[in-house]
Amino acid sequence: MDESHQQLAVVAITDREYPDMVAMELVTKVTREFELKFSEAAINNATQTVQFPELANFLIKYQDPQQANTILKVQKELDETKAVLHKTMEGLLDRNEQLDMLVDKSNQLSAQSKMFYKTAKKTNSCCIVM
Repeated sequence: MDESHQQLAVVAITDREYPDMVAMELVTKVTREFELKFSEAAINNATQTVQFPELANFLIKYQDPQQANTILKVQKELDETKAVLHKTMEGLLDRNEQLDMLVDKSNQLSAQSKMFYKTAKKTNSCCIVM
């Protein structure tokens, strides 16, 4: 805080789920904006409540902490990407297992085909068709 506003106090009351880091960011930004807009003399000489409509804008913006805080927003996107990646990897592993089964069946079919060919050749070698 600026030395000219030594008596300025800001309090944020949130529920338990609201991230502390985001609440502190909100307090810091509100304080900074307030200090830029009002001098200490203007506050001390005010005869009525000081109007600070920017506060409403901050409160609207910070309703969703993941949208207000870049770090939380990126973390959420990373978590979503990680979930999609895990799902994709599981799909690839399933397909790999299915491919392995198809290769095994193909090898078995090939071996059976060779045996059938040999058996048919032996069977047909004794008979000559004219």
